Amino acid sequence: MQYLLTERTDQILTITLNRPEKRNALNSELVNELKNTLFQAEEESGIKAVVLKGEGEAFCAGADLAYLQELQHNSYEENLQDSTSLMELFKQIFEYPKPIIACVHGAALAGGCGIATVCDFAIAAEDANFGYTEVRIGFVPAIVMVFLTKKIGEGKARELLLSGDIISAKQALEYGLINKVVEKNTEYETSMALASRLAKQNSAQSMALIKKMLYDMPATYTEALDYAASTNAKARSSSDCKKGISAFLNKEKIVW
Repeated sequence: MQYLLTERTDQILTITLNRPEKRNALNSELVNELKNTLFQAEEESGIKAVVLKGEGEAFCAGADLAYLQELQHNSYEENLQDSTSLMELFKQIFEYPKPIIACVHGAALAGGCGIATVCDFAIAAEDANFGYTEVRIGFVPAIVMVFLTKKIGEGKARELLLSGDIISAKQALEYGLINKVVEKNTEYETSMALASRLAKQNSAQSMALIKKMLYDMPATYTEALDYAASTNAKARSSSDCKKGISAFLNKEKIVW
C-alpha cells in the first residue's frame, strides 16, 4: 500500500495513515486503501479490535486541498462519486462490527476530525486539537454532520460546524467528542491497552450486536423496543452467549 502501514499485535490491528509530508491529508487513494484494509480485517476472525493513528506530526489534517482543487474541474457526477467514496468510509467505520479506536495526536481537522468522530473510541494526546474547519475555506462538513449531531447533539454540533473553531483535546473531551486525554506520547500505549482489554474481556459477537443496535435503532419508541427484544432473543442463542454462561456457571475462565 502507498499511504497506509499496518501492524498486527495478537488480536489487534494497527492501521497508520502514512502521508506525513501532507499531515496525512485524505485523497482518493488513501480513502480506498483504508476501506479495503478495513474490509479485509473484518473478514479475519482473529482480529477483534482496530487502532487507527497517523504518522508524523498529525493524526489527519483533512482533505488534500490540492486534490480538492483538481476536483473542481470535474463534473457533478465525478464529484458525487468521490464524495460517495468518503461517505462510504465514514459509514464503514461507524457500522464496523469490531471496535475502532482513534489514537490522536497533533491535528485532527476537517475530514480528519470526521474520522475520529465516527470511531467508537478516541484517545487523544494532550497536544491534540480538533475542528471542523471546512467553513473557513467555503466548504461544508456535510458527511460528518450526520454522525456528529447523533454523537454530541445538535446544539454543540451547530457551534462547532458553524464556527469552524479549532478546540483543544480538553475541550473536545468536554464536548463529548473524544473519550480520554492522556500525556503526549502515551496515546498509542493507552489505545492499545484499551483495544487489548476489549479483545480479551468481551465477546466479539456481543460487541458487533451492540454496534449494530446503536446505528440501526428505529426512531420510534415502540419500534425500538420491539427491535431490542428481538436482538435480546437472538443474542441468547448465540454461540458466544452459550459459551459465556456455561463458563460462568462452571466457574471457568472465559477465553475469547
